[in-house]
Amino acid sequence: MRIDPFLILLLAVAGTGIVLPADGSVAEVVAIAVQVGIALLFFLYGARLSTRQVKRGAASWRAHLTIVSLTFLAFPLLGLALSAFSPWLISNQLMAALLFLCAVPSTVQSSVALTGIAGGDGAVAVVAASLSSLLGVFLTPLLVAALIGSHVEVTTTAILRIVSLLLVPFALGQLSRRWLRGPVKRHAVALARFDRSTVLLVVYAGFSQGTNSGVWLQLRWIDAAIVAVTVPLLLTASSLLCVLVGRKFDRATAIAIYFCGTNKSLAAGLPIASVLFSASVFPVMILPLMLYHQLQLIVGSLVSTRWARPRTESD
Repeated sequence: MRIDPFLILLLAVAGTGIVLPADGSVAEVVAIAVQVGIALLFFLYGARLSTRQVKRGAASWRAHLTIVSLTFLAFPLLGLALSAFSPWLISNQLMAALLFLCAVPSTVQSSVALTGIAGGDGAVAVVAASLSSLLGVFLTPLLVAALIGSHVEVTTTAILRIVSLLLVPFALGQLSRRWLRGPVKRHAVALARFDRSTVLLVVYAGFSQGTNSGVWLQLRWIDAAIVAVTVPLLLTASSLLCVLVGRKFDRATAIAIYFCGTNKSLAAGLPIASVLFSASVFPVMILPLMLYHQLQLIVGSLVSTRWARPRTESD
C-alpha cells in the first residue's frame, strides 16, 4: 500500500492555509473561485450520472432504503453514542465536529469504484451514492441543526444557498447529459483532477479563514489525539454494522451496501460546512471528516481487493 498522493496534497494545502493564509483581495478571489468550483463540481456529477444505470439500479429499492438509513440514521446514532464522553473527555467543539462527520452523505466516486473492484453491483452503488448526495443537501443541514444546534443556525438562506450550490448545478448537469456525455467520458481523468482540485481549494480557503480568525489558538493537542482514536472507531463500528445488515442481501448488493454505507463524502461535506459554519470554527469542524475520508480510502482499498480474490480465482 502506497500513500495516496491526494492525502499529501490535502495536508500540504491545509498547512499552507495555516502558514500563508489568503487575506484581503486575495481572499475575496479565492472565495469566488470556491463558489464557482463547487457549482461546477456538482454540475459535472450530474453530467456523469448515467440515466440507464439509474433506471437499472432504482429497482433495488430495499438496498437504497437500507443505505439511506445507515447514512442518515445509524451513523448519527453512533455519533450520539460518543456524546457520553463529552465534555469530560471530548470537548464540545470536537463533539460537534464528530457529529457533523456522522451527518455527511455518502461519496459517489470511491463508493462506485470500490464496489466495482470488489465485484459488487455497480448500478446499485451509483444510484445509492447519488441519492445519498442529493438527500444530503436537505438532510445534512437538518441533522446538523438537530444534533449541534448550538454551533450553527440553519436558516432558510443557508438552505437556499446549499440548494443553489449543489442541487441546481446537479440537475442542470443531468439535463445537459445528452450533449456532454461524450466529452465527459473522453476527459474523465482531467475531470477527476478538477474534482480534487476543487476540494483542495475549499480546504485552503477554510484553513485560511480559520487562521485569520485565530481558531488554532483554541485547538488543544489532546483534541487531535482524540480525533485520531474516535474516527477509526466510527469506521470500524459502521463497517461491522454494514456487513451485518448486508447479510440479508445477495453478495453483489451487500458489497454495494458496505461501501456506500461506510463512506463519507469530502466533496459534499466541505461545501455544506462552508455554508453552515463560521470561519472561526470551520477548520476544526472538518478535521474529523478529512481524516475519515482518507482512512475510508485506505481500508476500502484493502477490503475491496480482499473481496475480489475469490471472484478472480474462480474465473
